[in-house]
Amino acid sequence: MTTSTNSPGASGPPSRRRVLAGAAGAGLAVAAGVQQAARAADLPPLGTYDVVVIGSGAAGMTAALTAAGQGLSCVVLEKAPTFGGSAARSGAGIWIPNNPVLLAAGVPDTPAKAAAYLAAVVGPDVPADRQRAFLAHGPATISYVMAHSPLRFRWMEGYSDYYPELPGGLPNGRSIEPDQLDGRILGPELARLNPPYMDVPAGMVVFSADYKWVTLAAVNAKGAAVAAQCLARGTAAALRGEKPLTMGQSLAAGLRAGLRSAGVPVWLETPLTELYVEGGTVKGAVVTRNGSPGLVRARRGVIVGSGGFEHNAAMRERFQRQPIGTDWTVGAKENTGDGILAGERLGAALDLMDDAWWGPAIPVPGQPYFCLAERTLPGGLLVNGAGRRFVNEAAPYSDVVHTMYDEREAVPSWLITDQNYRNRYLFKDVLPALPLPDAWYDSGVAHKAWSLDALAASIGVPAAALRTTVDRFNSQARRGEDADFHRGDSAYDHYYTDPSVLPNSCLAPLWLPPYHAFRIVPGDLGTKGGLLTDARARVLREDGSVIPGLYAAGNASAAVMGHSYAGAGSTIGPAMTFGYIAARDVAGVLY
Repeated sequence: MTTSTNSPGASGPPSRRRVLAGAAGAGLAVAAGVQQAARAADLPPLGTYDVVVIGSGAAGMTAALTAAGQGLSCVVLEKAPTFGGSAARSGAGIWIPNNPVLLAAGVPDTPAKAAAYLAAVVGPDVPADRQRAFLAHGPATISYVMAHSPLRFRWMEGYSDYYPELPGGLPNGRSIEPDQLDGRILGPELARLNPPYMDVPAGMVVFSADYKWVTLAAVNAKGAAVAAQCLARGTAAALRGEKPLTMGQSLAAGLRAGLRSAGVPVWLETPLTELYVEGGTVKGAVVTRNGSPGLVRARRGVIVGSGGFEHNAAMRERFQRQPIGTDWTVGAKENTGDGILAGERLGAALDLMDDAWWGPAIPVPGQPYFCLAERTLPGGLLVNGAGRRFVNEAAPYSDVVHTMYDEREAVPSWLITDQNYRNRYLFKDVLPALPLPDAWYDSGVAHKAWSLDALAASIGVPAAALRTTVDRFNSQARRGEDADFHRGDSAYDHYYTDPSVLPNSCLAPLWLPPYHAFRIVPGDLGTKGGLLTDARARVLREDGSVIPGLYAAGNASAAVMGHSYAGAGSTIGPAMTFGYIAARDVAGVLY
């Protein structure tokens, strides 16, 4: 389902959606190329490769692995002191229809279903040929990665596509995730893996698909069984002396192991300064290495996979709605738009810069918490600053934030729950019924009171409005029908819910004090706008012409999902696929 009509800035000036390079940009690009060529003789040469890849996330490492498999020499340049980028921090869901893992699991997917669904989700925001390229090359990407790395994958059974009622949508889902990997395969290099966003509970081996059930372990037999299974996996791995990795840790480590086997070097702490242009073609990258500038030359092309701009305050101010900031994102802290800005300086067009991979977040001290199950579980509701509901809390997380920005007084919002909810469900990493950290209350992100009126006073919303809202919500919850926002109408709404709650697993009344409120802000997994590319991952100018030698994939490029989000892994799946496409195009074997 396209969300272009309620996306941040969608109805604003065109410059908010696309940054135009135009003739002036092209002229600047020529001038920049001449200046860079003149500077090259003064820069220490750091090596020459067929392909230079910027960034060691899912896009960059997949691109490098693919290039090496075509017999091309390749180097990966990474700004951070660790490899893996945001992918290593993530749950590592991967949304690629018709991939071999899905088909082997008996998922009833077809190319026609996938094409119909993606077109319905994305709408006109993304050219049809880019959508076709993603769907055509995605399955081969997964096959290639499994053939050239130790990675294996699992179907996330039951994790619905985000709009399963649309043509081609699958209520049981298309998402896959990495299987368990022994980190010892990397040897000392394992110490340089970017750490996860949230640590797995000690002694357990947990997959992304397990979290739905672990959250319910205190009240659901299957939840308890899954938690026990996670502990059993951890115990077995410990007895074998393994260092078990799952989710983003497994994905990044597996790709890095593939690169090591292929002889591809990964230079850490080597940030990009500029793209190097010679004769009108991108021929390398100016970087800082060991504290000094140098030039890495590329015979065939440069692939930018350097991530988004979520930690660049000036770019977020320039392109995105307010309030916004760099402290509500869970993206890798090194993602400051370096590759995007370098491409823009060469005259590249930018697109979707107003958007991000949004999700409601609780800005707890230290780093924000990306709120998935907590806003969906029965016994909670979201209200705006006027104390009123404004959204289906169980809707896809990107849609919830789009609505927060469109709704008056909804940034911040408040998640309201009762003690019954707290007694039943894991909240972030706090076990049911246990007290929340004092720092949450001290920082103002959590509030507790013995009446709704007192809670309203604590969070600064009208008490009468909050009481009326909760009363209406409770009456609808008892009937199991949300006439106001249709929570529970979609199969997706029921993923992070409690199947023991009837008649609607999404809905339960709030009745047991004390009552709780949690501050909700527009968080994100990363930004989704960047360099405009074609179906071959080549970077384009605004007039549609190609910047020779320059490719982009992942969050450094404008997302193939447009302003929407097809399913879990709609970030990583296309990132890997367009990294694969870019490398094969550089090698001349794409078609």
